[in-house]
Amino acid sequence: MQKTLEKNDINSTQNHAEIRNEGLAFTTKYFETLNVNKSAVDRRVATLSGRRSVKKEFQAAWLLKAISMIDLTTLAGDDTRGNVLRLCEKAKNPVRQDILEKLGMQDANLTTGAVCVYHNLIPFAKEALQGTSIPIAAVSTGFPAGKISLEDKITEIKKSVAAGAKEIDIVISRDLVLESEWKELYDEIKLCRAACGDAHMKTILATGEIPTYTKVAKASWVAMMAGSDFIKTSTGKESVNATLAVSLVMIRCIRDYYELTGVKVGYKPAGGIQKAKQALDYLILIKEELGNDWLTPDLFRFGASSLLGDIERQLEHYVTGRYSAGFRHPMA
Repeated sequence: MQKTLEKNDINSTQNHAEIRNEGLAFTTKYFETLNVNKSAVDRRVATLSGRRSVKKEFQAAWLLKAISMIDLTTLAGDDTRGNVLRLCEKAKNPVRQDILEKLGMQDANLTTGAVCVYHNLIPFAKEALQGTSIPIAAVSTGFPAGKISLEDKITEIKKSVAAGAKEIDIVISRDLVLESEWKELYDEIKLCRAACGDAHMKTILATGEIPTYTKVAKASWVAMMAGSDFIKTSTGKESVNATLAVSLVMIRCIRDYYELTGVKVGYKPAGGIQKAKQALDYLILIKEELGNDWLTPDLFRFGASSLLGDIERQLEHYVTGRYSAGFRHPMA
């Protein structure tokens, strides 16, 4: 196992890139002629699920890597202090110790990439994560619909940062995308970025509510030009969340932006990613389209709650040859 994945490769201690995305002055020249070929996108992603996946020790190594890139999330209406404390304990100890020992990874300091909570629960997460380097990500700007004033969005971001959030997941005003109001969208995101200060900003496009891949691509460009550190698919509350197809569209925009500016913007698929096999598909897509540089918590995250449980079950199957019941694994 150690030959496949070095222990320091999966350590999710955050070392965000020194060069942040400061954005570009607004112009439509980089995306005004964009026109995404939906059939070509669908054909490309069909090759992922149709091929033989990684197996045995290589699969175990990739799954350990995936754990380090999970934003372990609780965004339920009935969240309590107890829920958040339990979430944070799972983030600190994502895999049972006996499984790690059998993998030879007991000293790897494996944690999830972050914990993601509502603004009012940040103090509980901060309490539980004290003494660790696991960052708190807070959803902000009227999550999930974003139907509050821009002034209130800015205020909410500043309060989350002041409370201890190191990462802010914002939601855009979807109507600006639907109506192609790109300059207004740029201005909104840029103001949110300024309000984040040193906290890294992930911009949620809510792609399930954007009608075409072309508009997803244009919204991705605007978000990056406005200074987003990450672009993210979904809130997890839409009827359609992350898909491999929309991910391909977004990460190719990231690649084009990198080729233009030399700046690496991160990517976060969120919502509906529940199985280890799905996680492998996303990691393979990232590796093939963006390269190994993006296979770190600094540049790739899963927004997920139940994914970790299935990964842990797959790891136990690898070391024992048996699938266990879910209750054998501490819940997040």
